[in-house]
Amino acid sequence: MGELLFMKPVFKEAVWGGKKLREDFGYEIPGDSTGECWGIGAHKNGDCQIAEGTYKGEHLSKLWTDHPELFGNEDGKYGKEFPLLIKIIDAKDDLSIQVHPDDAYAKVHENGSLGKTECWFILDCKENATLVVGHNAKTREELEQMIQEGKWKKFIREIPIKPGDFIQIDPGTVHAIKGGTLLLETQQSSDITYRVYDYDRLSNGKPRQLHIAQSIDVITVPAKSAENSVVHTEKKDDAIQQLIQCPYYTVYRIDVEHRVETWQDKPFVLMSVVKGEGTLNGTHLKKGDHLILPDGYGKVELQGRMQIIASTI
Repeated sequence: MGELLFMKPVFKEAVWGGKKLREDFGYEIPGDSTGECWGIGAHKNGDCQIAEGTYKGEHLSKLWTDHPELFGNEDGKYGKEFPLLIKIIDAKDDLSIQVHPDDAYAKVHENGSLGKTECWFILDCKENATLVVGHNAKTREELEQMIQEGKWKKFIREIPIKPGDFIQIDPGTVHAIKGGTLLLETQQSSDITYRVYDYDRLSNGKPRQLHIAQSIDVITVPAKSAENSVVHTEKKDDAIQQLIQCPYYTVYRIDVEHRVETWQDKPFVLMSVVKGEGTLNGTHLKKGDHLILPDGYGKVELQGRMQIIASTI
């Protein structure tokens, strides 16, 4: 059994961010407009450090390179860079309407970067909340026309959400988180976003950059149906529910009410505690903790009352 790798998160301020990461999670955030907690990540724009233990103070990117055995990556089959990024996002205001490229497009147009496939687990939101997922254009010509003429009301598709909902955002999906939503995001380790529309907001007195040409290039037309976009996860008898399995990650929701036993037989498993507290093989876990269970970790015994979002490749 290896050592649990607890992370020290990285925080990002944003024009749309708020204070919930402090109020709900008890994090020490840099200011009252903090939008993102990068809980587990090794991206150059937010490289988490190990919080305690043998590797305390080491950056996750260095651990990935220097200790591939911790991640079952001795032969490099999972890539040169740590492949996933886990964030908690506090949207006090609406985020821009955006879209992400896939690996192939990003490789050519973004200096060899990975594309960005991501998914959202809704932790909290307002009554009758919605998200932007998808659009209403039937053809690429209609898409271009709607965007160029700024017909946003007609173009954008909003769908209702509630806490516990799960949404997979494939590359090419038009999307935006609306104000008042708190969510956990599991994504490829990429920081590439194309903004289609930003409500004509100003940041430091200037409009934020838009990426119209790239957006039109990568948006999927027509969009996936609204019914196929959101999974309503209800509490099941099984403590561990698989929410999604895609080429980049598999995500699970774990509800611990007393005791849950499972087995870590994956190259590595990422865990974020999003509610409550308890123990993992006797080690205390609380809401807001982010950790990695290394390769070959073996038996896992969770006790207490908590909800965990876990993922692996």
